[in-house]
Formats: sequence, C-alpha cells, structure tokens
Amino acid sequence: MILLFALEIIALMLPPLLNWDKSRRSFVLAVRSLWLHKLRAMLSVLGIIIGTAAVIALMAFGEGSMQEALNEIKRLGATNVIIRSVKPPDDSSSQRRSMMVAYGLTYDDYERFHTISNISQRVPMRVFPCEARHLERMVHGRLIATTPQYTDVHQIEMSQGRFLTDQDQQQMDNVAVLGYGIANDLYPFGDPMGQSVRVGNHFYKIIGVIKDRMPTGGTGGSQAAEEYNHDIYVPLATARARFGEKIMIRSSGSRSGEQVELHQITLTVEADIETQEGRDRVKAVGDLVKHMAGQYHPKRDFAVTIPLDRLEAAEKAKINFTRLLVLIASISLIVGGIGIMNIMLATVTERTREIGIRRALGAKRRDITLQFLVEAVVQTTIGGIIGVGVGLGTTYLVPKLSEQIFDAHLPTRLNVPSIFLSLGVSIGVGVLFGWYPAQRAAKLDPIEALRHD
Repeated sequence: MILLFALEIIALMLPPLLNWDKSRRSFVLAVRSLWLHKLRAMLSVLGIIIGTAAVIALMAFGEGSMQEALNEIKRLGATNVIIRSVKPPDDSSSQRRSMMVAYGLTYDDYERFHTISNISQRVPMRVFPCEARHLERMVHGRLIATTPQYTDVHQIEMSQGRFLTDQDQQQMDNVAVLGYGIANDLYPFGDPMGQSVRVGNHFYKIIGVIKDRMPTGGTGGSQAAEEYNHDIYVPLATARARFGEKIMIRSSGSRSGEQVELHQITLTVEADIETQEGRDRVKAVGDLVKHMAGQYHPKRDFAVTIPLDRLEAAEKAKINFTRLLVLIASISLIVGGIGIMNIMLATVTERTREIGIRRALGAKRRDITLQFLVEAVVQTTIGGIIGVGVGLGTTYLVPKLSEQIFDAHLPTRLNVPSIFLSLGVSIGVGVLFGWYPAQRAAKLDPIEALRHD
C-alpha cells in the first residue's frame, strides 16, 4: 500500500521535474510564498526541528551509554570464565558454630582446571582487606595476591616500573605493585619506586605502579568489583607464606575466622567472540567448570560468572533501546508533520483565488500539486537541516556543560546513520503530509476558485 502510494507520487512529480524551467519556477514560487509568511513557516517546522534534533541527540546519548557498558564488560574479558569463592549461609540446624569457617576454592580446584582444553590463561587470586602505611600516612585498600598472568587477563597497563614476574613468585620476594590511587595517597610528593610500603606487619619493596583505571562493578553475588586504583599486588606464593590459609576478622564484640585458599580463579578461553563458534566454546567451558566444581563443592560455596552472557544481554538491550529511542524521537517528527499539514490546509484556503487564476491561465493539476508539495518539502528540508545542526550541537555541548557544571560524565557517541535517517525522514514527512493539501488544492474547481473572496 505504501509502495503504491510512493509510486503514485513519483509518477505525478516526474514529468514536471523533467521540465527544468517549470520545476525551477515552482521552487521559486514555493520559497517566495514561505518568505512572505516567515513566522508562520518557522513555527510550522518547529516540530520537525525538534524531532530531527531529538533523533540525533537521543541516539548519541543512548549509543554512548550502551557502548560504555559494553566496554566495561569487555574489560572484564568476554572470553573469561570467572570462578569465585562464596561464603555459604550459616547452617541453622547446627547448634554449634565454629569460629573458623572453611569454604571456597582450593589449590586442588586450580590444578583440576588445568585439565580443561582451550584455556590460554589461568589466574588464581587471594584478596585481603588491608591497611597500607608509609610514615604517618595510612590508606585502606585491598591486597591482591596473584600471578604475573594477571596483567594479560585484566589488561593492566603500567605507569611506572613493572608488574610481578615468575621470579618474584618462585623466590617469594617481598615486592609489591601499587594501584594509582594508593600510590598518590601514600607518596603525594615523591617517587614511590624502590621505597617500602607496610601492609600489616610486613614491608614490601615497591617495584611498579599501574595506570589510573576506572573500577569495574560487581554483578550481584556472582562477581566482585575490581577497584584497581586502590589495590596492592603481591606474589601469590609470598602471600601464602606470610598470611597462611586462615584470616581472622575482628568486629565490635566478636571475632571470627575464615579459611579460604583462593578467592577467585579466572580462566581465559582461546576463542573469537565475533563468531558464534567462539561464543559457544566459551559457554561450553563455563558449563564444564560448573560441573567440575560442583562435584567437589556440595555446599555450593562458589559462583561462576561468564562475562560473555552479560555482553550478549547488553547487545540485545542495546538494539531494543535504540529502537525505542528512534520510536520516541519519531513521534516528534510525526507531530511536526501534522503541524505542517494543518498550515498547508490553511494556506490552500487562503490562496484559493490564486489557484483559480493559475488554472484559468493554463496550469495543470500536477503543476498545482507540485507547487504545494514543493512548499511542504522545502519547509521540512529546512527544518531537517536546522534540526541536524541543533542535534549535533546538543551532542557536543551538553556533555561538556555537564562536566563543568555538575561534574558528571555523560557519555556520547555520534551515530552517523541517525543524521541521514532523521534528515531523510523529515523530507519524507514533508512529502507524506504535504500530499493531501496539495491534492486538495489541485482538485479545486477553477470557476469556483475564481469566485472565492
């Protein structure tokens, strides 16, 4: 139905358009008529301007927000499988509660995961809350005991020095790598490289500082947040020798302990997430890990997270979100089109005598149709071009104003197709909503039109 309607319009407009002089005269008449009623024409295209700008701006803000969420998931490693120790709930049926609770992943689990094929990296982690001190300064952070492969899995970049090495691990050296925030807090006026930092009762030589990095958010109980800037990294073997397997936790009026060998194990799967085969391989490894861990952990004191699942869910949400934004913004274009139709119908009534004179002088119906259709298209085209400018200005200015006034980061990413889409739709709206008034003008009886006052 729509296709037939469009073909009818093209068939009607094509002959006059092939006649360049007649088309040029129709265009000049349309522009002259709009110029005589500048305020009315401007108000009539206001909806088109707002609609076009809304499409571009909303698409840019929506695309920026969704892309930032996707990038955060990719930073976690879309090909990673994350297994984390989870403290099981207290057994209410037991009358006796032990001060020392043993749960979570073990080194045996870590060795068993070595038997899984298609795994390129295996990174164990132990995590302790800690107080780091240097002279009179003290900051709270996390002590991360891990292996050198941590940098590859978590894409760590160094600001100074180096990260942990296999030699540090084998020799159980008292060395540490500081997060960017802790380094600035403990050594605000000096270079931390080569100096000592006290963590608990032990001193560690600082061998590196990582670059400033945004933290990653946790996902419910299945994934812990990574702070990065407030972490201190030491060799896993060193932490095992210094702290043992037990951790004592003191709180007001109570004292308890936990025995956790490993808090987290991250496996990196050799797969290309751009292909369905690669994604299926990552999911298969995740299912295998759940099965293997479940056999040795009847209390289910572990949780498996596959960032790929979050990535796929976010990609689907991005598509639906984009469609919703386009739909919402298109409403403004439709409202603008209705406004233009209303103005054009009023214009036809005002210019009935002019139409009768043109018909009496030999103008055909298609000439009258073309004239009014050109007026509608010129209005929507001008409105669309102005709307593109407003939309681009909003996209670039609002984030800067947001940072300066509210100190809030507002991510944007210009969606280039939305520019052409909104401009094309605005022109299409002019054709669609200008068609009925143009037809009504063309079908006026010339004699009756000449009698009109």
